[in-house]
Amino acid sequence: MAKGKNSVFFCQNCGYESSKWMGQCPACKEWNSFVEETVSKSTNGKIKKIEYTEPSKISEIETNEEERIKTGMQELDRVLGGGIVQGSLVLVGGDPGIGKSTLLLQVCQTLTTQEKKVLYISGEESLKQIKMRALRIGQFTNDLLILCETNLDLASEAIKKLKPQVVVIDSIQTMYNEAISAAPGSVSQVRESTSLLMQLAKGNGISIFIVGHVTKEGVVAGPRVLEHMVDTVLYFEGDRHASYRILRGVKNRFGSTNEIGVFEMAEKGLIEVTNPSEYMLEGRPENASGSVVACSMEGTRPILMEIQALVCQTNFGLPRRTAVGTDFNRVNLLMAVLEKRFGLQLSSCDAYVNIAGGIKINEPAIDLAIVMAIVSSYQDKVIPEKTIVFGEVGLSGEVRSVSMAEQRVLEAKKLGFTRCIIPKVSSQNLKEIKGIEIIGVGNLRDAIHAI
Repeated sequence: MAKGKNSVFFCQNCGYESSKWMGQCPACKEWNSFVEETVSKSTNGKIKKIEYTEPSKISEIETNEEERIKTGMQELDRVLGGGIVQGSLVLVGGDPGIGKSTLLLQVCQTLTTQEKKVLYISGEESLKQIKMRALRIGQFTNDLLILCETNLDLASEAIKKLKPQVVVIDSIQTMYNEAISAAPGSVSQVRESTSLLMQLAKGNGISIFIVGHVTKEGVVAGPRVLEHMVDTVLYFEGDRHASYRILRGVKNRFGSTNEIGVFEMAEKGLIEVTNPSEYMLEGRPENASGSVVACSMEGTRPILMEIQALVCQTNFGLPRRTAVGTDFNRVNLLMAVLEKRFGLQLSSCDAYVNIAGGIKINEPAIDLAIVMAIVSSYQDKVIPEKTIVFGEVGLSGEVRSVSMAEQRVLEAKKLGFTRCIIPKVSSQNLKEIKGIEIIGVGNLRDAIHAI
């Protein structure tokens, strides 16, 4: 019978399919997320024979340690959980120009030096453009093969024929499957293309990296089911105009999602930042009030950063509050605690809180440092340079314990800090650490008097 074309509506958030447009998706409850697409259906009247698959007993299933390929970049290996797992499907998302293609091309370079066969499939750049970018990065071996193709059927045939160990698809929004009549980048195209790549990865043991465009909200464009299909989702974050980049794992079936990798964008590509704490503390002001160093944990890695506050009398009836790099509502909450529990008259003051370096931290462990920075600026008193502060602050003014206190203190000692103000509960559970003075505080009054 002849093929027919039907108009179907898809939810861009979850991929829900409907025969008519709806204002709200019944599956994910998202508003105005339906888009119309034309799909082709073919019917030939044949009935497929379904073969029964015998289920396996869980005790009879053999498990082996997954084989991982080291990328040669420690920061990326940490986020991936130790390296690239054979047969895995990894989605890399990020803003335009953030460095996704550069990162993956550098991964291809390090893999080819290990005599791994790599296929780089680009639907956005020509061969000459990729070559120009490769020349800036460095030398490449002949184990890197480059294919400029947007037809996924031809790309999959090339993968089956060449049998590479690692494949990079840049990007999934430019690929199209001829079996689907919708335009490239549409919901159905992205979903079906990812499904085909997943079958290739699992069936042939090939590790595939997929580059995904992001929307203005910062999530990968296309149906949310795309993130459910892949094994690992990585987001490349950072300001395009700043030199540093952060690679964060949002989903990882083979490792932790709490780890981050820090990179610096240079002329010859991305450079790993092995000590982010030292990088974040560069250029600290001397003898300036409203500045204090805090410690936050990103997975198993402690990161020290400078928290700055500026408190001044307001010229208007309504004081202004601004927070950069942390939660605005959390800053308001902490200022309310200071007013109620410590008696500071902040209702007539403008307050500006900033985490230097442009990094974004929402961990409760930086609460005490934010409070100390606000008090320091309000009273115009300088906090000693070699002092570090961390702890969670409650609504009654108590300082609550934080996780991994020992790792935070050891990181501070390594960078030359001599005094550490931490929650009293955490200090009681710490082993003796020589070379750094540890002061445990139970509430805000104790912390302010200690400084």
